[in-house]
Amino acid sequence: MYLIGLTGGIASGKSTVSKILSELGAFIIDADKLSHEITKPGKPAWREIVATFGETITDINGQINRKRLGQIVFADAEARAQLEQITHPRIDEEVMTAITDAQKQGYEILVLDAPLLIEVGWYTRVNAVWVVFVDEKTQIVRLMMRDNSNYEDAMSRIRAQLSLHEKLKYADVVINNSKTIENTKKQVLKFWCEISDKKAYR
Repeated sequence: MYLIGLTGGIASGKSTVSKILSELGAFIIDADKLSHEITKPGKPAWREIVATFGETITDINGQINRKRLGQIVFADAEARAQLEQITHPRIDEEVMTAITDAQKQGYEILVLDAPLLIEVGWYTRVNAVWVVFVDEKTQIVRLMMRDNSNYEDAMSRIRAQLSLHEKLKYADVVINNSKTIENTKKQVLKFWCEISDKKAYR
């Protein structure tokens, strides 16, 4: 098994790279999707989050309003730490289960797609860290367009994460996603072929 740890800053295009890797045959473990799963209404993490941050963070159907919760935690480091203490151990457990399931299914190349791969220490568990990089100006514009947010909100979300330049220090592979999708695909394919050719996962 060969495990890629895929990370990058918010709105850097990590999901785009993850999709390309999936199309090439990798098994994707999406930490964000796992986060959504463990915080569904009625689940233990959901109960703890609502108890900690109040019912105002939920919609009428009981779902956690992630944008509303994000406005709280991205503006307050202590609140963010509280949320992470609730969610990270449970996500970690789901990640390990997913890895085991993928191995049973015969997958040889796995991708752990995690925005906080470095921050929570998961980078120590992977064979290679892939960082998806864009310049800050591009990152801000993409984030504002994606979330229909203003500059201040975009910057608060970007600053809440380890900077892309800091993440680059941990990178074994850097995918520059500042240009076209075709350019990004070429980079991903190049590194994918290197793994396959060397049979590094054997």
